[in-house]
Amino acid sequence: MTTYLSSLSNILLLVGCFCNIVASIGLFRFPDFYSRMHAAGVIDTLGTGLILSGLILQSGWDTSLSKLILILLFILLTSPTVSFILANTARRSNLKAKIGMINAPDKDKGESSSNP
Repeated sequence: MTTYLSSLSNILLLVGCFCNIVASIGLFRFPDFYSRMHAAGVIDTLGTGLILSGLILQSGWDTSLSKLILILLFILLTSPTVSFILANTARRSNLKAKIGMINAPDKDKGESSSNP
């Protein structure tokens, strides 16, 4: 039984590290604020949750188990909340996504895309 828990814990730790690396790469590679926030909010929460779950399986029945569970609950509650607040604030301040919007006309102002 200990071998199964140890191998499952190692798998969770590796997958969690992989998710965090992918999220870090996404922060630098994605083109706009909303895509970057998605990488930071969703994938980073998943990666951290998997890492903490792997650590929970390795900790046994100590006081560290309760601390890891509290940290996991805190991360799972605060990270999506902060992502929502950031996205809502960006939307309300009219931060637009810049994908494919280089020479596109601004529909609100009625400008044309051709420059003299």
